[in-house]
Amino acid sequence: MKLSRLAKRFRVDGPDKFRIADIDPADTFNLDIEKDEAKTILAEDIARLEKLQERLFAGDHWAVLVIFQGMDASGKDGVIKHVMSGINPQGCQVHAFRPPSAEELDHDFFWRVTQHLPERGRIGIFNRSHYEEVLAVRVHPELLVRERVPKELVGKDVWHERFRSIREFEWTLARNGVLVLKFFLHVSKAEQRKRFLERLDDPAKRWKFSMSDIADRALWDRYLSAYEDAIRETSRPEAPWYVIPADHKWFARLAVASVLVEALEGLDLAYPKVEGEALAEMEKVRKALIAEEKT
Repeated sequence: MKLSRLAKRFRVDGPDKFRIADIDPADTFNLDIEKDEAKTILAEDIARLEKLQERLFAGDHWAVLVIFQGMDASGKDGVIKHVMSGINPQGCQVHAFRPPSAEELDHDFFWRVTQHLPERGRIGIFNRSHYEEVLAVRVHPELLVRERVPKELVGKDVWHERFRSIREFEWTLARNGVLVLKFFLHVSKAEQRKRFLERLDDPAKRWKFSMSDIADRALWDRYLSAYEDAIRETSRPEAPWYVIPADHKWFARLAVASVLVEALEGLDLAYPKVEGEALAEMEKVRKALIAEEKT
């Protein structure tokens, strides 16, 4: 099966029926290729992304927001590093969201992400995002207390209310020319264990490890349940979720790249046309520059 046909299979189009348990984290959709071939395909898509990003930047009409979510060690950093490696740094910005600061806790939960939204013509990448407010905060209720939201506003429907706020937020972005693409990198608990051990055994990777990762691992089922609800409640045509099997890093990177290429191609991006008086002025300049060579 070709990757171009796979993109639609990652997309959550029927959110009410979505179940994480139906997705195999080790699935490669029968894509039987060698490691070198995978690198070649990824390089081709990276080259396509580079050209699309140039048109996006030149056109200055659309912005692209790419959101990555996933359990610890699901490969978010690796996907960003490899898939976006060919993008001009001037047209791409990456922001990784950590636990909120005291200043951020004094604002609504969208405040810290709105400051990092991409400008027109640019690609913005969020490593974690406003979704932490219906994931980590939901799994750890004590975090909601830290936000000091008035008690009368924190009722039994608080999560559905936050889902609604997220849908409205992303709808507003879409209506203002922001292409919103959301990726859940779905890694298995067994693969996470393997990657944690690799970090612990490699001195160059130990800095990535945090004891909080182990604490969250103990809450695995609660996190997956929160992810399932979040994806069901917020995957909409204007801001779709893509669930990417992530046990095989090479496959996750190919999958994300293929979705990005297809989505940007769908914008029908083109370089601005220079016409009329502006083109006539350019022709005069061209002739003058050519004439310089003859003098």
